[in-house]
Amino acid sequence: MSSPTTIDGGAAQTAAPAPAPQAEPTALDEFRGRVKDPGFWAEWTVIPAFVVLLVVFGLISNVFLTADNLESVLAASAVLIALAIGQTFAVATAGIDLSMGSVLTLSGVVLGQLYSHGNSIWLGIVAAIGVGAAIGFLNGFVIAKARISDFIVTLGSLSIAAGVALVISSGKPVEVINKTMLDLSTNSVGPLRWSVVVALIVAVAAHVLLFRTRFGTHLLATGGNAEGSRAVGVRTARVKIAAYTISGAMAGLAAVLLVARIGSAEPAAATSLLLNAVAAVVLGGVSLFGGRGTIAGPVIGAVLLTALVNGLTLAGVSEAYQPIAVGTVVVASAVLMRYQR
Repeated sequence: MSSPTTIDGGAAQTAAPAPAPQAEPTALDEFRGRVKDPGFWAEWTVIPAFVVLLVVFGLISNVFLTADNLESVLAASAVLIALAIGQTFAVATAGIDLSMGSVLTLSGVVLGQLYSHGNSIWLGIVAAIGVGAAIGFLNGFVIAKARISDFIVTLGSLSIAAGVALVISSGKPVEVINKTMLDLSTNSVGPLRWSVVVALIVAVAAHVLLFRTRFGTHLLATGGNAEGSRAVGVRTARVKIAAYTISGAMAGLAAVLLVARIGSAEPAAATSLLLNAVAAVVLGGVSLFGGRGTIAGPVIGAVLLTALVNGLTLAGVSEAYQPIAVGTVVVASAVLMRYQR
């Protein structure tokens, strides 16, 4: 059959076919656009807060802005950076991982026990990260498959991991004095110690995973709208399991960095590190309601909190008041982000 024609000034023209209807954007299309949205970067409140902190403590203490002190702050922040990265993956799914402090403790104790019994330090490092990943997997599996609140599941695993750490260590710290661990905590690459380099490499890998892969898109979509994401084919259960596995693995890595820093595996639960990890995520602009995240923000937030404690110490502020200052900064940041939105 011939195409319909129109007459214009005596010349026959073939009518253009009607444009095909465009498909409605799906939930994944929406989240792909949001992942690349530079507005995420513009919403950080942590950067101006960090600049203000540097100026204030630089005026208060002549030591604060010296190269040696700044290097020390970065080295001390490596553990918190690893924890904040892991917590970011859990929070991006609209969840939270309360077990990180105890998982860190248990992972460190496993490392210490293996090394004290004559095993290679590398076996201890792999085991520490593996224990963290295994607990994270179990957390994610119960949350996703049994559909139990992340708060309840990770609160339970917090207690279990803390108890297991005390049992296998008999409540006693274990010294881990090893050249590899000493190099990790004291040797440097330029101005950065190896522990910081490791933390930053992990941060870059996490950024790529979250913003340059299909998994990252699925993770943010799951956190933003789990039901809608499931309806368009996202396997939200697998995504949540993977997110909590990453969170646990990062707690295991943080344990390795902490043991390297202090030279021993302590059985006491690192509750303050858990709270500071959540605080770094909030400071970094990650939405606690899920579906929205960043990696560099929590990394800077972790450095800011470490610098805040360092500056208060140099200013002669008692340790009893330092948690108050940290809490005030976090609440103020959360309020400011709320009004920005």
